[in-house]
Amino acid sequence: MSVLAATSSPSVATQLFGSGLIGLREGLEAGIVVMILAAYLVKAQRRDALKWVWLGVIAAVAMVAIIFFAIHYGTSTVDGLTAEVIAGVASLIAVVIVTAMVLWMRTAAKNISGDLKAGMEKALVAGPIAILTLAFFAVGREGVETALLMVGYAENTAGSSWPLIGLLLGILLAAVLTVAMYFGALRLNLTTFFRYTAIFLIVVAAGILSYGIRALQIGNVLPGVENIAFNLTPGYDPSTWYGTVLAGIFNFRPDPTVLQATAWVVYLVIVLALFLRPQSSPAPVADAAVPASDNKES
Repeated sequence: MSVLAATSSPSVATQLFGSGLIGLREGLEAGIVVMILAAYLVKAQRRDALKWVWLGVIAAVAMVAIIFFAIHYGTSTVDGLTAEVIAGVASLIAVVIVTAMVLWMRTAAKNISGDLKAGMEKALVAGPIAILTLAFFAVGREGVETALLMVGYAENTAGSSWPLIGLLLGILLAAVLTVAMYFGALRLNLTTFFRYTAIFLIVVAAGILSYGIRALQIGNVLPGVENIAFNLTPGYDPSTWYGTVLAGIFNFRPDPTVLQATAWVVYLVIVLALFLRPQSSPAPVADAAVPASDNKES
């Protein structure tokens, strides 16, 4: 088990909230993908192909679960400095992939509906396996991002199951919201929702990056474990509500090393600048969902 994980004990509420918000955001992304595919098949009067979409979704969920459990529970069986190195490497990989996905979605969102419909049109001609594969990769892409993000996020919870429970509750809520949007009972400004939750994920990823660097320093892979940037420990109470939130969601610690603090600041400045820079045209994420619900009766 990670030494870093053992030094903090975020509250249950904090673990549920942080992972639940991740599950809600990623679940809504995946839900919108499924909704677009299902609505297209209904409009094309190919309800018979829906079962292949659902099989693809189930296969993607199974793949994500295997990735999560293999990495998270695999690393929990290792002790000492080896555990720190594994946790550090897993955290850095998670940061790289999550960052790439967040920045990719920033520009790809405006075309996702059209791309999925075009893909489904070709898949219908190719046959059931092509439909299953399209759904598998469309949902699996979001799921892999979630699994890797959760591995890094949950490393500081000392093997607790609450982050996984929070994730599942968030995904369940996302499923309910997706169904409500499909049948027209709910309308969300998805562009605004995804924008602000993406910023949240970037801040979470910065904390995971900082955590990973500290783990690699403890594991003697990176230098500077003794070089402390600042120390707020005397006046910092980790048991307070803000202490559990900062530690449980953002991986904050009151005595970061110079390398940790520098990486955290540099990452946030660069990635937020890339994410928030103006686009030539706004990405209408909301438009990817609303037409699907409007076409349900076709």
